[in-house]
Amino acid sequence: MKPANNHGLKRIFRATGFSMQGLIAAWKHEAAFRQELILALLMLPVALLVNVSTVEKLLMIFTLFLVLIVELLNSAVEAVVDRISDEIHPLSGRAKDIASAAVFLSLCLCGLTWGLVLLPLLL
Repeated sequence: MKPANNHGLKRIFRATGFSMQGLIAAWKHEAAFRQELILALLMLPVALLVNVSTVEKLLMIFTLFLVLIVELLNSAVEAVVDRISDEIHPLSGRAKDIASAAVFLSLCLCGLTWGLVLLPLLL
């Protein structure tokens, strides 16, 4: 149900609070999110310190955030599917598999981007 008088700064503060609750829930309940967040926090300084162009730094950082965003969406899909029913159903499995494939593709993009940016520095 939509709260009354929810506009302007009040809406922004409420939305931010819900977003923080979502991040906390993902950290508490999703091992993959914890692993990817820790990895992103370790990789972020590398992206900032490596001697590459600003655009390349932004691409490296963008792909780190993309992995986290896609993992959050994957976790949301899994939670909704699990909430609907404990029954094993082909459509439920398909939804979870497709969301997992999105995470896989974001990880591939991240690896490819980092590889293409850093490979010339290593050669």
